[in-house]
Amino acid sequence: MSASLAPALSEDPRLRYVLRLADTSLILGQRLSEWVGHAPALEEDLGLANIALDLIGQARLLLSYAAELEGRGRSEDELAFLRDAAQFLNLTLVEQPNGDFGHTLVRQLLVSAYQLELYTALQTCADPRLAEIAAKALKETQYHVRYSASWVVRLGDGTAESHARVQEALMQLWPFTTELFADDGVDAAMIAAAIAPDAAALRALWSARIDAVLAEATLTRPADAPFPWHGKRGVHTEHLGYMLAEMQFLQRAYPGAEW
Repeated sequence: MSASLAPALSEDPRLRYVLRLADTSLILGQRLSEWVGHAPALEEDLGLANIALDLIGQARLLLSYAAELEGRGRSEDELAFLRDAAQFLNLTLVEQPNGDFGHTLVRQLLVSAYQLELYTALQTCADPRLAEIAAKALKETQYHVRYSASWVVRLGDGTAESHARVQEALMQLWPFTTELFADDGVDAAMIAAAIAPDAAALRALWSARIDAVLAEATLTRPADAPFPWHGKRGVHTEHLGYMLAEMQFLQRAYPGAEW
């Protein structure tokens, strides 16, 4: 199956909402896996690898559910490896390059804090399948927040160099956080169906958690700014295409390969 033959993505709001959750975890898990063998210490190598495995496990559950909602007979693997970049609906933040160790941990904190509040709300949503997945993911995400927050505090309140580098990472990544709470028609449909939480309430909880960590880390919260990226609508930065070329290569070169 070539890239040009990938079927068009359904406009069904529930399917697209589940894919947004799945793709965000999948792409962030792929990014973190790039650290394997390259982290500054063995313990952190294992820590980042474990978070990557958690995220990919979440993505598998969500992609399996998305495949059922789509009803075209595609598997979780086909959704992961045989969609084009414009069909991925992940948050733009997670596709950003790793940068240095501190940069990666700032990105992880911003995303994990968001996922923690989101999964907490989804546990009691009107979709039993999604609620079940959220409950499982929440336990893992609580650790992701603790791990990333502890490192952001350690680096932010560390040496002059570590503070400056983490503050710069925060400045670079902060504009992408606007998308976390930019509701569109898909979000509106899911809120009306008592599935998705209200963005304003979610943002307040996320902001409070992030502000507490930044205060302890002696970091300055950047000002919010407009952004041109809408990854959850399929409009991505150039980084996603390069990542998918590597992630999907084997499946596209040898369709249906088993090992």
